[in-house]
Amino acid sequence: MSVTRTGESAAPRQEPDPHRWWGLVIIALAQLMVVLDATIVNIALPSAQRALGMSDGNRQWVITAYTLSFGGLLLLGGRIADLVGRKRTFVIGLIGFAAASAFGGAATTSGMLFIARALQGAFAALLAPSALSLLTTTFTDPRERGKAFGIYGALAGSGAAIGFIVGGLLTEYLNWRWCLYVNVPIAIVAVLGALALLHDSPGHPARLDVPGVLLGCSGLVAIVYGFSEAESRGWTDALVLGLFAAGIVLLAAFVWWQRRAPVPLLPLHVVKDRNRAGCFLTMGLAIIGMFGVFLFMTYYLQVILGYSPVQTGLAFLPLTAAIITGSTQISARLINRVPPRMLMVPGMLLAAGGMVILTQMTVDSSYTSEILPALLLMGLGMGLTFMPVFSTATAGVAPQDAGVTSATLNTSQQVGGSIGTALLNTIATTSGTAYITAHLADPAQRDLVTREGIVHGYTVALWCAAGIMLLAGLVAGLMVTTRPPKHEAAARTAAPESVA
Repeated sequence: MSVTRTGESAAPRQEPDPHRWWGLVIIALAQLMVVLDATIVNIALPSAQRALGMSDGNRQWVITAYTLSFGGLLLLGGRIADLVGRKRTFVIGLIGFAAASAFGGAATTSGMLFIARALQGAFAALLAPSALSLLTTTFTDPRERGKAFGIYGALAGSGAAIGFIVGGLLTEYLNWRWCLYVNVPIAIVAVLGALALLHDSPGHPARLDVPGVLLGCSGLVAIVYGFSEAESRGWTDALVLGLFAAGIVLLAAFVWWQRRAPVPLLPLHVVKDRNRAGCFLTMGLAIIGMFGVFLFMTYYLQVILGYSPVQTGLAFLPLTAAIITGSTQISARLINRVPPRMLMVPGMLLAAGGMVILTQMTVDSSYTSEILPALLLMGLGMGLTFMPVFSTATAGVAPQDAGVTSATLNTSQQVGGSIGTALLNTIATTSGTAYITAHLADPAQRDLVTREGIVHGYTVALWCAAGIMLLAGLVAGLMVTTRPPKHEAAARTAAPESVA
């Protein structure tokens, strides 16, 4: 089996696609659009809420509709990419995403915006795994693969921060609707580039695992929805507990069925591999911690320090620059020389260290001396981690499983983001409320104590996020034991010669 896979990948290494680097630009553009759309609407949400008359209880659906359909349909999107062809799925995803974005930008009611966001998530579930699997099959040379995944990892890690920057600029100087309209020209450029530059082998015709789709997607939707509702309802709410229970039962049934299905939606050997499973877990845990930073720092900068949306977005620029530096200038250069865990573990330690620095922030902290160093450390750490995670998780996957493997990695990101938002926000709210209750003795000090309580809640949650980052580093150190890619490539190329 290994000899056959080597034979399949030998031709692309000998005759690489001459347009592959321009193809990477198109793939990266599409991936950036999907990632930043998870956060670009956050800054525009207050304006959209006023314009469309949304209630406070319903406004969360602008975010939840996207994450639910995106996270719940990823496995299906990945398998569709494998069955009908990655390039075709990629283009369909781009066109659908652009159409849904235009529909959302033109929304005249909150219901229209919710539907548009759900459609965006559904097409993103087609787009994201096909983009990553196209990257996996386009770049097979170890050195080029390192550079390509360095760029991809930088975008995956910094996309959320870029979303805050772009969202702030568009909301302040144009209109909240442009946070959705902006996707249309990006998608048009990406579609034209994909048709001209991207090449892909045909799909692998097979029957779609319909029971697997129903069980797996329903289970993921229940889990993601449960975490979304936990943020507002509390962890002991009957609906939240019911969603978690249903999700666990459905996913258990999904695993049982995948062992018996003739053509499974998610072949279990994809997740049974120790290194791949370690990457999935590391990614999920890292995203939990990272989403906490974006969530709290956005509110801290605007509510506590009084930054405008644009100032808030620009304040994240150093974090974005550090992620790009760690991913493209450090990880991409070292990935062929050192084992992946030698990048992931230090990366998570740096990120955790940055979060520990942030736990010292107060209501009047200085951005330059107290916030900036923490953001730089976290960005560098996440850049060091994400690139080897993407590269290692997708390495050595059979072509017919590239899409679903990419989808599984994307799913770990989405579920991690949902858990991080709900878990850390609950911790922050609970701790902040307890602090205010304990310290509000003088009514004249209410405003100051309230602000101190909010910041106290953030710092408690950031301590938890730092612990989660350390756990991610531990998982990477214990589970991701593969060698540097160049050694594995040498071993694979030696195999046919010995057989011959």
